[in-house]
Amino acid sequence: MKILVTGGAGFIGSAVVRQAIARGHAVVNLDALTYAACLENVASVADNPAYAFEKADIRDPAALAAVFARHDPDAVMHLAAESHVDRSIDGPGAFIETNVIGTYNMLQAARAHWEHKGRPETFRFHHISTDEVFGSLPADPAVKFTEDTPYDPRSPYSASKASSDHLVRAWHETYGLPTVLTNCSNNYGPYHFPEKLIPVVILNALAGKPLPIYGNGANIRDWLYVEDHATALLTVLEKGEIGRSYNIGGENERSNLELVETLCAILDRKRPKPAGRYADQIAFVTDRPGHDARYAIDPSRIRAELGWRPSVTVEEGLEKTVDWYLANEAWWRPLLNRQGVGERLGTGTEKARA
Repeated sequence: MKILVTGGAGFIGSAVVRQAIARGHAVVNLDALTYAACLENVASVADNPAYAFEKADIRDPAALAAVFARHDPDAVMHLAAESHVDRSIDGPGAFIETNVIGTYNMLQAARAHWEHKGRPETFRFHHISTDEVFGSLPADPAVKFTEDTPYDPRSPYSASKASSDHLVRAWHETYGLPTVLTNCSNNYGPYHFPEKLIPVVILNALAGKPLPIYGNGANIRDWLYVEDHATALLTVLEKGEIGRSYNIGGENERSNLELVETLCAILDRKRPKPAGRYADQIAFVTDRPGHDARYAIDPSRIRAELGWRPSVTVEEGLEKTVDWYLANEAWWRPLLNRQGVGERLGTGTEKARA
């Protein structure tokens, strides 16, 4: 199968690209190479004859049409998106342009390609989304997001992803485009861009800087190792039912404070400080606006229908992640100079722009 992967130089997209090549698929990696993209993420497959790279922007319909015509893909895995909640609070426009208009452009390009090919039943458009579209959960551990949970986005990021999900469903119902949709919980692992919580904590700890935790650290997330997520995504692409959505979760709920304390304990063992513990660097900071209290996914459907389940616990995944960052300073060090990295974003104080 030849798969067009959008956002394949990003965190989750690059994991999909690497695994797809390993499974014997051909991959066309389409990426605009914005601030969070790194071609080093796919360096291990860059010379593979089954791999091709196209620098293109999903906001450019003409560029998309040219890529489809040039490569004739059998399937699309659409991961390209603006994804950082804090950045969406400060600059929502980019999230609407990329996540909503960009997804519309991808759907139109895929539809035109599919119709030109005679509407093959084997074609797939797989849209990769987030559990944040469902809003916030109560503390009750029995309550989790299912595929039937009503949408209730509460940030510009999650609202833009909810919009894109609705577009994908509409293109399936209205035009018959063969789509599948997945909503995942919080990812972590190797190649995670250093503006998200886990890499921020690891790198700040090593640098002797404060480890910032929003509010009182009680916000709960369901943590999913990125390699497990990539496996799930390819499983849905290969075996998922057309028109159906699948929730993908790690079944690893932890509060932000628990997560940071676990990371500190791992670092205490693997890279001990001359004095004291890394947890001494924890600093509670002003919460961000509209911070959802809890996310948790019920992955029963993908487990029952497709046989997928996560392969690691969060403790095992965090060990792997810390090991990777300790061994790959040459990857993360240059990224610390990119725009916005290391700054406090998402305060909601930036002047609104049209």
